[in-house]
Amino acid sequence: MKITDYELFEVPPRWLFLKITTSDGLVGWGEPIVEGRAHTVRAAVEELMDHHLLGSDPTNVENHWQTMYRGGFYRGGPILMSAIAGIDQALWDIKGKGFGAPVYELLGGRARDRIRVYQWIGGDRPSEVGAAAREKVDAGFTALKMNATPEMRRVDTPAAVADACERVAEVREAVGPEVDIGVDFHGRVSKPMAKRIAKAIEPYEPMFIEEPVLSEHLDSLCEIARHTSTPIATGERLYSRWDFKALFEQGVVDVIQPDLSHAGGITEVKKIAAMAEAYDVALAPHCPLGPIALAACMQVDACSPNALIQEQSLDIHYNETSDVLDYLADPSVFDYRDGYIELPDSPGLGVEVDESTVRDRSERDVDWHNPVWRHADGSVAEW
Repeated sequence: MKITDYELFEVPPRWLFLKITTSDGLVGWGEPIVEGRAHTVRAAVEELMDHHLLGSDPTNVENHWQTMYRGGFYRGGPILMSAIAGIDQALWDIKGKGFGAPVYELLGGRARDRIRVYQWIGGDRPSEVGAAAREKVDAGFTALKMNATPEMRRVDTPAAVADACERVAEVREAVGPEVDIGVDFHGRVSKPMAKRIAKAIEPYEPMFIEEPVLSEHLDSLCEIARHTSTPIATGERLYSRWDFKALFEQGVVDVIQPDLSHAGGITEVKKIAAMAEAYDVALAPHCPLGPIALAACMQVDACSPNALIQEQSLDIHYNETSDVLDYLADPSVFDYRDGYIELPDSPGLGVEVDESTVRDRSERDVDWHNPVWRHADGSVAEW
């Protein structure tokens, strides 16, 4: 069996899908994307496919990963690792289909039968969070996540801290103590403000605080951890096991959030998850993306004993023009019951992509870019 062809599809709201075709007629799908940099990642995928993958045996997944990563003098970073990630997902999809088994069976088998999921509420600039929280809990979710703040100055006012605290309090009051609440600082909060907000919201017992500082400032986590007992989660902007290594050695992170479409795909995130297990750190893959990325996450969740919870993008504020279920032939594979998703048992990634919908929507102009926020003085704010 050889790889004979590939196609890339930019689809709304902000995703890039990869289809790899083989000489035996097997097809694999992947989701290589950096949100807002689809054209750039597309070029990287084309370069890797044309130089390393076409004409090769798709089942040699580890060898292909090593070739793509180590075959270039310059390594790592969001663009290259996201391109590798999408290709890796598609190769595992082909391999699973070839063996007639879900990918997790090829990675050691199930560690669980289902994975808990959480639901986003509140949008980029969080508002009306209490009503949204109650609605999602009534729909069956048992865990929620919200942004902590809108844009915030490096040293902001007591009112800004109080506003963040009030929103978390509103959600806790709306859902009670039986529901978990993740609070995402989104890297938009400076170290001094992260310390203040983490301390202020601690009485509402968040499930975790996410990305309290940017990944450039992970050395600050030790100081932030001294100001709160709330678990700390981070990792969506780390791209390999080598990026995570220093984080584990600090001993302050409680939950890691590698992205299966950014951190080298299934091959790499399975290794990162195993490293985390050795440090007693939980896994909660980042996934505000499409159905292929979510399916890849679930394969790693299935066989990782330290998997805690899974992000998913149904009804997330980015998905205004298309949603995660729109591209599936059978959307029921992601039915959420009692706050969980059952593990798929179909071969490969376990989802069937609706190719006609992908082709149709790829004809639309997809030009999503991160918003650029500014402070009142005109300086650039973190989004």
